[in-house]
Order: sequence, then C-alpha cells, then structure tokens
Amino acid sequence: MPAAAPSALASAAPALLAAPLPADRLDSLARLTDGLDRDSLWWLSGYAAGLARSGLTPTPIAAAIAPEAKSGERLSVVYGSQTGNAKRLAEQLAAQAEAAGLSVRLLRADAYPTRELKTERLLYLVVSTQGDGDPPDDARGLIEFIAGKRAPELKGVHYAVLGLGDSSYPQFCAIGAQLDARLAELGATRAFARGDADLDIETVSGPWLQQALTQARETLKPAAAHLATVTPLRPIAPAAPAYHRDAPFAAELIGNRRLIARASSARGAVDADKDIRHIELSLEDSGLHYQPGDALGLWPRNPPALVQAVLETLQLDGEAAVAHGGQSLPLRQWLGEKRELTKLARPFVASHAAHARSDELNRLLAPDQSASLAELLARTQVIDLLQRYDGAWSAEELVAALRPLTPRLYSIASSQKAVGEEAHLTVAHVEYANESGLRWGAASHQLASAEEGERLPVFIEHNERFRLPADGSRDIVMIGPGTGVAPFRGFVQDRAADGASGRNWLLFGNPHFRTDFLYQTEWQAALKSGQLHRLDLAFSRDQAHKVYVQHRLREHGRALYDWLQNGAHLYVCGDATRMAKDVHAALLAAIAEHGGRGAEAAEDYLNDLQQQGRYARDVY
Repeated sequence: MPAAAPSALASAAPALLAAPLPADRLDSLARLTDGLDRDSLWWLSGYAAGLARSGLTPTPIAAAIAPEAKSGERLSVVYGSQTGNAKRLAEQLAAQAEAAGLSVRLLRADAYPTRELKTERLLYLVVSTQGDGDPPDDARGLIEFIAGKRAPELKGVHYAVLGLGDSSYPQFCAIGAQLDARLAELGATRAFARGDADLDIETVSGPWLQQALTQARETLKPAAAHLATVTPLRPIAPAAPAYHRDAPFAAELIGNRRLIARASSARGAVDADKDIRHIELSLEDSGLHYQPGDALGLWPRNPPALVQAVLETLQLDGEAAVAHGGQSLPLRQWLGEKRELTKLARPFVASHAAHARSDELNRLLAPDQSASLAELLARTQVIDLLQRYDGAWSAEELVAALRPLTPRLYSIASSQKAVGEEAHLTVAHVEYANESGLRWGAASHQLASAEEGERLPVFIEHNERFRLPADGSRDIVMIGPGTGVAPFRGFVQDRAADGASGRNWLLFGNPHFRTDFLYQTEWQAALKSGQLHRLDLAFSRDQAHKVYVQHRLREHGRALYDWLQNGAHLYVCGDATRMAKDVHAALLAAIAEHGGRGAEAAEDYLNDLQQQGRYARDVY
C-alpha cells in the first residue's frame, strides 16, 4: 500500500504550524500512522508527548515500556466481536486480571500473532457467532488458521472459550463450539468448560469470567510490581463518558419522518405498509461523541398492547409483584421493560412445550427438525406461541423463563461534523398482521411511534472495525442496500466536512425506485456538488427479472477492481443472512475475472484487504 508523499502529508497538516521535520522523516511518519486506529494514535501521541516533556532521547519502544512477560507467565485474552459484546467482556476480563496482578495482553482476533499460538500458557477466547453460524469479521483469519493444516500442535497450551450467540438461530454459538473442539484436537488442554451465552449474556458470562479469573490466578504468577526502571509513557486517556450501555442517556426525539412513499408503481401495487423512518435524536448535554461507522444503542420497551395480550392470554395479574434476581417489580413492568416478547428463542419453546404438554412442539425440538424450528423462531413471537398452544404459567415461572430484554443497535446515519450534537438513524419499522392481530418489533415500533419531545434511553456503541480511511485521499466504495445505506450517509457527510479528496462510490438497492429510494434528494445533491462521485442503483422489482446490488457489482467489476488496485477501501452494510454472502461472492467473482486470479487467489486477495483494514463489513 503506497504511502502518502511527504508534500501531501505536509499539505494535509494544520496550517497553524509547519511540520518541523525533514522530508524523509515526514515520509516515515506517514508510513507509521497510515491505517492506525484511534487507540493506537492516542498511544503514539502520548508516547511522543512524554518524551517531549521529559527531554528523554527516544529509545526502542520495548525499553520505554515495562518488559513484556514471557508467554509462559502471561494470560492472552483474544476476542472476535461483531456488535461489541465480545469486546466488552474481553476488556472486562483483562482489566480484572490486571487488577489481580497478572500479566495480561488483550488482542482483537485479527491482531493476534498466530506464530505465538503454540507458546501460550493460558489463552482465553471470547467469540460471537453471527447469523447462521458465521464468525465475526475480525475473527475469520484466526479461525481459518486454527481450523487449517498450518495450525501447530498445542501441547502445553491451556485454554477456555466463551461463545456468544442468539438461540433464535439454529447455529447457536457454533463458532465458539468449533474453536473449543479444534483446540482440543490440536492437543491443547481445556482449562474449564466452554460457556455458551445467549442474549441474556451475563447469565452465562458472569460465572464464566469469575472461573476464568480464578483459573488464571492458579495457573500464572502475578506480575512483579516493578519490572523496569523507566516509567511507562502513556497517553492521557479521555475521560470515561457519563452515559454508556448500563447508564443510557435520555435523548430527546427531535425528528421522525417517513422515508418510504405510499404509492403504486406501473407494475402493480407497492406494499403500502412498508415503513422506513428517518429518526433524529438530540445528544445535547450528554457528552456523547461518535464517529461515522459507530452505532446507537437503544434500550427498548415492549408495546403496551403486546404486554396486555400476554397477560390476558395467560390470565395473569399485571399488578402482581414478582421477585426475580434480587429485584421485585409488578409483572406488567417485567414484561414491558425487562423481558423479551418480540424475539422467540429455543429455550422458551422447550419450556412452553412442557407447560402445554405439546407433542407437536416437542417434535420440533428434535435434532432432525432444526429447519422447521428455525422457521418457527423466525416467524413467531412469544404471544403467538402462547395463543396457539394452551399452557398454564405462573407469573414467577414466566419471568424466569423469558430472556432479559436487550438493547438494539442501529448504524448512525450522520456525522457530528455535519449535525453537531445529534444522531440520525434509518429505521425499518417492523409491523405486520397475522391471524391473531398486529405484531411489532420492540425497538423499531418504539422509535416509529415516538413523538417529538419524547425521551429515549440511548448510548454509543463504537465500531473501530468500520472506519473511514485516515488518509482522506483514499477512494471508498460503499455497498448498502436498504437500511444498510445508513452509515454511508454519515461517511459522505464526514468526508465533505473534511474536504477529503478521495472519490466516493455508493451502490444502493431496494425493491422500487419510486417509493424505496432512501435519501434520494440527498444523493442527487451530493452527486451534483461532487461530494458523491458515482452512484449505482439496483431496484429489484422494477423489471421482470430481479436485480440486486451484487448484480451491479458484477456488471461494474472492471471499475471495482481498478478502484481496489488503486488503494480504495471497501465497505458493506446490511443483512448478514443473504445479502452479505451474495455480495461477498460477487466481489470474489469480480476479483477473479478482472484480476486474472483463481478462486483461492481471489479469496486471498479479499482476505488481505480485510487484514489491511480496507474491506470492512457491518452486517446484522
């Protein structure tokens, strides 16, 4: 990847102060900082600032930091995370281990040096499973290495795995299970049993983390209090935000408008019930900051009508106090604010099969019925199950059996450089009717139904893997059908505010041009102003044969390959279950055809882009 020319770097620097460095040092600086994430840049700036204050002569960085412990005395915590949960838990474990006096290193899976795998003494892996048994993007390389022929014997390595997943998918925690089995196959010793955490993560992760810490204390020696005579030079860490996942900010809704038009096309009626919303929330006085690519988390509330339907179906008193997990609340509050009602999971199906004494449900739970069970979980909510299969529940049993309500994450559709203390979202309102009545998605219905002035509990979920290139002269290719276009609205706003010279190419798709062209006037204005340089569209149902974004990728494969060869960064956002796989296949086909590569070489090319941080996906 070519470095920016010294003159380009100098011209991009603030005009307030010319860089006091010779051209060759500017060139070295450009190579050093190209592609570094925010944490790495903060560390580097703190290291340099410490040297400047102290007057020390720069020495190799290994001498300026406490010497790294030998791998036999060190705990390695490695995480693969798509939505941030695995990262959060791994950070928590690493912090607890450090507080216990242990030497520990925390690594994202794509930064893990695989050559060191065979020398580990104690290795903890925290990894999520996406969709139908897929690994998170940042763990693909490590998982392929461990699963492949190049993986070494691991005798002497002790390990444990914490898997995260969603039991509404048939391949629940499949990646964690595969890693756990493969490490044992390679000769490593399982330190303790794998944990498989559902959406109520803390139920499993809490005991697993405690066991992991206990095991680490027994296996490893505490690090010496003073390992070096040179004081480590660290950046001044930004203050922790007052509002976060466990302490959300009450953001005021300042905008709520429908993006999908109600109309009919020449080919027939358009689904008039389809509802895509543009939501604007005020972050004023929150101290919350985000970058393009980050997500906004919302703690949802279940629709009151749905809560009432559950109470009536089971003939339970909503005002009855229910004690669970050290907390006592009215049943109505448990169901409205604390328990999942719009997502059905296998454990609840199993519980209700017992309560209803249903042979039909029990048959669905058999191993050979996984496809039928997956269809039930995808199309059925808790209330549907309760109404179709009559069973008696007590209030206490119901609260204990239902999964805790979890936050929903939405890609932020704005840049703070353009909108200030606001966050914009693009939300598909889940609302449909079945034979029993209306059904909703908890968070999307809450957002779509909210009125201006209403306050909603939100937090920022940072996504360091989905970032614009640090070098504004780099081109970017954005593939975002449907609501997957959301982060790219923020990308274009941010690049325009920075005056980035790189080109921006957007590929967008949806069913109909007339009704489903999200942010149409904005994209047209961006094209006219030069903020967007290329726009390719795929409206799947405006012609006899269906056309999707992956078809446009194949059509324009030559241009795509040329952009990539010239250093472009590639981004994909949207549905993981089908779109992301089809787009990935189209990318491989374009690289193979226009790069003159075989299938394996094309896969290596795309994997290399991912390792460089030039191929990033935000799929859900």
